[in-house]
Amino acid sequence: MTFELDASNQTLGRLASRIAYILRGKNLATYNPSAMPKTEVILKNIKEIKFTGAKYHDKKYYHYSGYHSGIKARKLSELWESRPRYIIRQVVYNMLPKNKLRDKIIKNLKFK
Repeated sequence: MTFELDASNQTLGRLASRIAYILRGKNLATYNPSAMPKTEVILKNIKEIKFTGAKYHDKKYYHYSGYHSGIKARKLSELWESRPRYIIRQVVYNMLPKNKLRDKIIKNLKFK
């Protein structure tokens, strides 16, 4: 099954939780937590997602290289301008269950 979602004028977190719910197959009558669902989500108009509060300017994403003092912080506003698909994918990825299926399920998230 393919679901096409329009991201315009929706908040990031609520949209991501809805995507994670559909990707897991919880909206289907044949839901099985240990089975790989055959659902695919196509997301369009991602540039029109809205952010509430001051998250767009204040929220930071951290990346650690593994070396001493190798932690780097980038604001959401910087990342959103360069890599909006990465942010959406990371938010949905963190909402999926932490098991072996997570890497396979996230591949069913597509962008238009």
